Amino acid sequence: MITFDPFWKTLKEKHITQYDLITKYNVSRSMLDKLRHNKSITLVTLNDLCIMLDCNVSDIIEFKKE
Repeated sequence: MITFDPFWKTLKEKHITQYDLITKYNVSRSMLDKLRHNKSITLVTLNDLCIMLDCNVSDIIEFKKE
């Protein structure tokens, strides 16, 4: 299972709030909802998040065997 737990940790470490993502980075509320519920996102979105947060893919997603 793919989880976005590292994404939330990265946000916290970088002192970026969900409000910041919406207002400064133009991330939609529906995208945040997808991330919150571990729903699928596109590779383009993953790439955009890495650029926004200046981080690696592993700072956003994690694979866990079920």
